[in-house]
Amino acid sequence: MSVATVANRYARALADVIIERGEAGEVLANLGSFADLQSGHAELREIFASPVIAVERKRAILNDLLARLDLRPTSVNFLQLLLRNSRLHQLEQMLRALRRELDARSNVVSAEIVTAREMDEAQKSELHQKLTAVTGKQVRLSYRIDPEILGGLVARIGSTVYDGSIRNQLTQMRQRLLNASL
Repeated sequence: MSVATVANRYARALADVIIERGEAGEVLANLGSFADLQSGHAELREIFASPVIAVERKRAILNDLLARLDLRPTSVNFLQLLLRNSRLHQLEQMLRALRRELDARSNVVSAEIVTAREMDEAQKSELHQKLTAVTGKQVRLSYRIDPEILGGLVARIGSTVYDGSIRNQLTQMRQRLLNASL
């Protein structure tokens, strides 16, 4: 079974619990902090991923870390469950799946907007309104600048890409001209 499939199963189960308890934001923050800790220390990630290191040793390390952190009991239980099931090294995939699951349940979609230059607040607001109307969902926008698109913008919502960039328009125009000359 793929890591993505497993991560989705854990995410659905954890989402059920944290939504029922009203602690989604806190648990997301806790798990995000622990994932950052793991990603910042390669040796820690290697310890939790290694089949050679005894589970008791891993548990001692995890418990030592948990004693130093101020995490909600649900977060602690989830991390301990991942350790018991030899999945703690896959926490980042679990966290991404959990964010997607919570977004889906809240009718929220993430969109990445790429522009050639910075957009002003009025443009961002107008774009947010248009994407909300197009998707019928609440839209969470993230912005990135890429001067190579020349102008316009590219919006990526899930696997759908709306490419209104000047670069794309020039490419399409070139293709039409080449096809017309044949």
